[in-house]
Amino acid sequence: MKRNENIVLLSRDHHFGLLHIWKIRQGLKKEISAERIAAYISSYWQQNQEAHFLEEEKYLFPYIKHELIDQALREHEQIRQIIAQLAMAPTVKLLEEYAELLNAHIRYEERVLFPYMEENLSDEALQQIGKNLTEEHHTEVEEYADEFWK
Repeated sequence: MKRNENIVLLSRDHHFGLLHIWKIRQGLKKEISAERIAAYISSYWQQNQEAHFLEEEKYLFPYIKHELIDQALREHEQIRQIIAQLAMAPTVKLLEEYAELLNAHIRYEERVLFPYMEENLSDEALQQIGKNLTEEHHTEVEEYADEFWK
């Protein structure tokens, strides 16, 4: 499905999020230490993911009151909690849980939440979202020297 031009920036972020998950899973397959992979997750969070979550919470989610938004917010919080746990005591189990939850969250937003919003928001609301995102959007950057996934 073609994404509405006003929220396409968030979908592009999701592409990078799926690549992030792939790298984690490659690291797990190669039996890279949990500490190395957790350090990568922390870096990705600080460089990209935190800004993405905040943009969704500030510019997208307030436009509609619905249980679908409630689910997205709960998932954001669960992901934040796992990232905090990984920073304190990284384990393979937590890495797997993080990758699975983030993957499911991205798929949920792309397949359920965004289509619902595109269908139910007015053109004016979508245009305002697009304007806000264009002005404030954080461009994905990945500067991480330890390419453990290769």
